[in-house]
Amino acid sequence: MIVLHYTGMESAEAALARLCDPASEVSAHYFVHADGRILQLVAEARRAWHAGESVWASDADVNSRSIGIEIVNPGHEFGYPDFPGRQIEAVTALCRDIIARHKIRADRVLAHSDVAPSRKQDPGEKFPWRRLHRAGVGHWVKPAPIGKGPTLTPGERGEAVAALQSMLARYGYGVAVTGDYDEATAAAVAAFQRHFRPARVDRITDGSTLTTLTDLLAARPIIAA
Repeated sequence: MIVLHYTGMESAEAALARLCDPASEVSAHYFVHADGRILQLVAEARRAWHAGESVWASDADVNSRSIGIEIVNPGHEFGYPDFPGRQIEAVTALCRDIIARHKIRADRVLAHSDVAPSRKQDPGEKFPWRRLHRAGVGHWVKPAPIGKGPTLTPGERGEAVAALQSMLARYGYGVAVTGDYDEATAAAVAAFQRHFRPARVDRITDGSTLTTLTDLLAARPIIAA
């Protein structure tokens, strides 16, 4: 897997210092500055502690199976500016190179929030996943239009909730199929929206969210036996 993060700190210097401090117990393979400069902090063959407690496709050891890329951006806590074009170009080129060398499937280029939805929201709804997809990085479908219609909301229970949870789990999110729209389900829906339907991130499964998830599953790369 490739897992994309934002640094979530006020300055690039502070973020880099933290990633290089053994006492912080956090690390990443790559660090991409706002101007597009790339630093390699950990060899790709080495395990970096970037995803933390996380899960994808029932695999709870994401750190051992992923390359982590930290993208300089102060994040939601510090104003959350747009990602500069030069930075995105650099991230795209880096991902393309990693994908080619490690033969990584499109649907395994993920956000930190995808693998740890209850804890993280990076790189967030401003990250241009569509642009990366057009350049050959990541899995993406056009989001269904937002409109009126039935919704599923946190606190609901029933077969429709179980069906939603099953679809999220099939794609890879760490959601148990219980029929209860609990906090973990709501967090996974928000993570899905940030990545695939960023126009509205509200933890509510509306028709747009459900249709986009259905289309995404249908367009998923074929997994070889």
